[in-house]
Amino acid sequence: MFWVLLLLLAWAVAGAACTRLCLAAVRAAAVDTHVATVGRGHELTLYEAAFLSGGPARVADVTLVSMARQRRLWLAHTGWATVVDPHGRDEIERSVIGAIGPEGQSRIAPVRAAAAAADSVRSLADRLVSAGLAVPEGTASTVAAGIRQVRGAALAVLALGAAALLLPGPTGMPRDLVALWFALPLALTLSCLGIARVEAHPYSRWASPAGQRLLGTLARRAKGDGDERTYLASVAVRGIRAIGEPELRAAFAHRDQPWRE
Repeated sequence: MFWVLLLLLAWAVAGAACTRLCLAAVRAAAVDTHVATVGRGHELTLYEAAFLSGGPARVADVTLVSMARQRRLWLAHTGWATVVDPHGRDEIERSVIGAIGPEGQSRIAPVRAAAAAADSVRSLADRLVSAGLAVPEGTASTVAAGIRQVRGAALAVLALGAAALLLPGPTGMPRDLVALWFALPLALTLSCLGIARVEAHPYSRWASPAGQRLLGTLARRAKGDGDERTYLASVAVRGIRAIGEPELRAAFAHRDQPWRE
């Protein structure tokens, strides 16, 4: 009757995984219910769109591009940033200028990293989370982790069932009935995965469902040629690949290179 122990283990693995996924989904649904009406009539700023699309690093990128196009910052194709106008127009611009340093020149990579970690960007993130437009820390990862655990549980049930069927000697029960018993926890895990696929919201890393809806509207507006705001909106949504100027793209292409004298 060793197969019974394997069956109990299969039920334990399947039950624990499905319970974790259900709890994560309930918490995520509670967040969505709380912010169901958020975003109606709200127009995203460039910084908000950048954060929802690519997080703090995208906010830094949009700020650098905006200042460069206004000739208040010079981004050389060699990957250096030089301050032209030392007066930032908002907290995020001032954090970029401060990251460049008192000498007025620095490599883009450390400037980008420092600006992304600035208090002004963290405050932006907190406001978006409070407004229900950004994913609270851990929400998406918890649901995703729950789904991965249920998938692993399904594979574990299959392995335990195969081991039970391969046990030598008499089991005291027909093998097809043993397989049927193991089919029950397997059905539980597969059912949870099916429900999660239909019901779980398609969270991105940064934007909540409400934030994704606003991003979709902004992305449609950012298509094609347009004014300066449309151009920057495209960079906010798509990242530096939306930069049209070859020299400016080259400046960002050097951002992850090691320091070179």
